[in-house]
Amino acid sequence: MQERIEPPILISRLMTFVMATALVVLVVLVITLDKMFPLNRPQVFFLTTENLQDKQLTLTEIPENMDDYQKSFVMEYVRERNEVVPDLAIMRAKWANSDNGIIKTRSTDDVFGDFVMTNMVNIIRQDFDTPFNIKCDVEFYEHQPVIKNVNKKDTYTVRFGYVCDYGAMDGKKYVQNYVIDVTLASTAMDAVRWAERMENPLGFRVSNYEVINNQDDPLNWTNALEEE
Repeated sequence: MQERIEPPILISRLMTFVMATALVVLVVLVITLDKMFPLNRPQVFFLTTENLQDKQLTLTEIPENMDDYQKSFVMEYVRERNEVVPDLAIMRAKWANSDNGIIKTRSTDDVFGDFVMTNMVNIIRQDFDTPFNIKCDVEFYEHQPVIKNVNKKDTYTVRFGYVCDYGAMDGKKYVQNYVIDVTLASTAMDAVRWAERMENPLGFRVSNYEVINNQDDPLNWTNALEEE
């Protein structure tokens, strides 16, 4: 009599094959996702357009020389760290201690710890019964606002004017010039967490923020008013 596979045995073997195949697919999927999240290396592309008849779009990979991008990052960091607008919701979101906070995602823990101890951060975290009417503008020098410091690795010197005013000053303004050294951590190859991808796509971190000429942090400008 010819041997034949009984239906239960056939089904069992078929299910074993299906489960084995599914397991292999699952392992491959897990490995693929592990390679994708978090991003192991920031890879930024810039989309540029030209006013051509054929409306051609060109994607250009970011160049190896990151100096221009680091300078732009440093200027943006200084602006976001010191600029104050009379909108509490915007300020609290920008300076939040979260993955969506701009200064948080772009600073090392030590630098962010010093930042949250400043007067202005403490002020915006208070409860206000009256409108928040403080405004501070950052005005970069027109000529070389950011210069690479050749004596310090990954350090850039930033020069800007700071202008602040609020209702209690009776129309007066706090005006001061600042020179600040900003050092970037050498962590370009570190992972960029998925939650931070929008606020810090290049993965730079400020590891040192130093005000030159023995001046206080710009965000402590209210101390100068109390001394007058």
